[in-house]
Order: sequence, then C-alpha cells, then structure tokens
Amino acid sequence: MEIEDIKKKKLLIDGDIFFDQSIKNLNWFNIGGKAKILFKPNSLKGLIEYLKLYASRGKIFILGNGSNVLFGDDTYQGTVIKLGKSFSNVALLNKETIIAGTATSQKKVSEFAKDNNISGLEFMSCIPGSVGGGIRMNSGCYKKEFKDVLISIQLVDFQGIVRSIPVNKIKFNYRSVELPRNLIFLSATFKGKEKNSLEIDNYMNELNKNKNMTQPTKIKTSGSTFKNPIDQTDKKVWELIRSSIPKEISYGDATISKKHANFFVNKKSAKSEDMKSLINYVKKQVKDQTGIKLELEIEVVE
Repeated sequence: MEIEDIKKKKLLIDGDIFFDQSIKNLNWFNIGGKAKILFKPNSLKGLIEYLKLYASRGKIFILGNGSNVLFGDDTYQGTVIKLGKSFSNVALLNKETIIAGTATSQKKVSEFAKDNNISGLEFMSCIPGSVGGGIRMNSGCYKKEFKDVLISIQLVDFQGIVRSIPVNKIKFNYRSVELPRNLIFLSATFKGKEKNSLEIDNYMNELNKNKNMTQPTKIKTSGSTFKNPIDQTDKKVWELIRSSIPKEISYGDATISKKHANFFVNKKSAKSEDMKSLINYVKKQVKDQTGIKLELEIEVVE
C-alpha cells in the first residue's frame, strides 16, 4: 500500500493522520500491534476528503469505543478510522426523538434521554460501546435491542457519498445487522416515550445494579465473547462454558473471568494469539461436550 501521497497531503485534510500507530490503548482488551494508518477526522468534510484520497487502495476498519474488538499482534495493513468529538453530539429533535453522533457512548445517549424525560433507551446505560458499534452489532440487553428504538441511520460510504437509511430498510439479526462493511455510520435517530425522569433513573439504576452483580468491571475485557446460541438451546452461553471448561484455564495472560464465564480477560500482557487460542479452545470444548457451535460476538481484526 503506497502512502507517500497521504503523507504529503496530511496537513491539507481536516483531521489527524498517524502512521504505524500503536492501537493497543484504543481497545478494552489492551491488545494489538499497530495500524499502518490511524485517521481521526475533525469533521464530515475531513472524513470525505480522506476517503476520496485513500480510495480503495487498502482495508478500512471503523473503530468505536474499542469495547468489542480483538486486534491482531501484527500491523493492520490499512486505515483504522476513529471518529471523535465532531461525531459525538446528542440533540433533541422533538419531545420523544433523539439524534446522536455515532462516536457518542451509548451510556451518554441513555443519560441524555433520561434528562429529557424520554424512556425506552435505559438499556443502553449498561452497554459500554459507542452508538456506531451498537448499530453494527444490534447491541442489546435486558430484552431490548437497537432495532427496537432506531428510526434511521445517517451514513457515508467509502466513496464519500452521504445518505440516510430508514430502519424499515435494514435487516437486523441477533447481534448483527445486514449492512455492507463499506459504510461509516455518522449518526442515528432514536424514538422513545415520554416518562418522568425519576422513574427512568430508578430503572436505569436497577439495570446497572444487576449488571454489576453479574459482570466483571474495571478489567481488561471486551464484554461478551460469544453470542448466546438462541437457535440451538435455552441455555446461556456462560452456562455452556462453565459446564464444559475447567475453572482454571489460561493461555499466557488470557483467561476466563470467574465472575462471568463469557467474559475473557487480559490479566496483564496477553497477546492476540493467546486470546485466540483461548477462544478456539473454548469453542472446541463446548462443541465436543454439548454439540453446540459457538459464534463470536467480539470482532477479530487482522
């Protein structure tokens, strides 16, 4: 991938461009090598400028909060694009409708909804990812998903063309959405229902209390590693893992949380290969013990 022209034009683009940049500190696992190019656009104009310059010469990965991704140990031979402040605004469209930039954390959206007496988005307070990641994953918990509250998505493709897609034109699945990977989500419009903010706050506190009792916090983890196999069994994936895997198992510094078996943890300085070895071991053991084939919820990027 030739990048000399990008180096020459970097000061002309509205954004920050870094070369051979470490990506370890940009994800919750704290794992990974480098990105050939890391681009942080300051505006939609800057993003489009870069996309037109970069064209289709290499891979592009859109990074949100990094809470659901496992990078490889080697250099990612492409561009990692990380949207920042210009894509993290939240605004009220009417008394029941919110528009949020996709770099906004889901927690921030849920707090904004509460402050404006809008119910229905409380579940987002329990999800650490960004709005963009939430769209791509159809994130959800406590019996609610993104598809239940989305009205439309505003996006730009890799050719720099901006458009909007209504939710009824999108097919959502469990923890996935059928949209091409050559799309960068810019903002999302959400619909809720009017409700007293105190009632909303009480419900959010209840959800988060339950989450903190059952899931590990303040560690190097990437959330749920596998999707629940809802079409194969009534059991949760953590139950399948707990019954199939020895309690003390690790590959290097990659191990399984004692608090929640579907949370894999970087104890200190795990490599991507360590985590992938642990993932593959768990998949094989669960398949051998139960006959159920697990599917990753985290995204592996190499």
